[in-house]
Amino acid sequence: MKKNKKYVLAVDIDDNPIKKIEKLKAHKKPILHRAFSVFLFDENKMLIQKRSKNKYHSAMLWANSCCSHPTTNNIKQEANLRLKEELGIQEEVKLTKIFKSIYFAKINNLFEYELDHVLVGCYNGKIKLNKEEASTYCWIEIEKLEKLLLTCPSKFSSWFLNLAPNVIKYYKNKKHC
Repeated sequence: MKKNKKYVLAVDIDDNPIKKIEKLKAHKKPILHRAFSVFLFDENKMLIQKRSKNKYHSAMLWANSCCSHPTTNNIKQEANLRLKEELGIQEEVKLTKIFKSIYFAKINNLFEYELDHVLVGCYNGKIKLNKEEASTYCWIEIEKLEKLLLTCPSKFSSWFLNLAPNVIKYYKNKKHC
């Protein structure tokens, strides 16, 4: 049985939509496309997940709580839907957009070229992991995470390495949760 094709929204550098394009094509070219990255906190801990071995890139690397590619302008709604799909979070999480970032990375023969909307929220409920998306998760203390980012960067996805330092800085300044 053939899998349904997934699409992303190609955008210009000002985040204006251009067109929907096949996800894999956007990662092969590279084509700038819209993404979001969610970082969940509980007190002084961040929820991170290890990507599933089935992912076509960055498999078995640690990343933020969840991420995806919105195809509408309702990014917070799509992010909450993705939290439900990946982590089994049933209730809506209040998310705050803290910045946007364009990043580029070559991963094997694929590219990450994304305009990423970075969202943070507080959560301390149940997690029911979707094993197709992530192999495991953990709540990690911010200080320990900072050390691991410096000493073991190869254990993390390229976008997490790019975004996490600014997210941690935001969290420390705002004490978000």
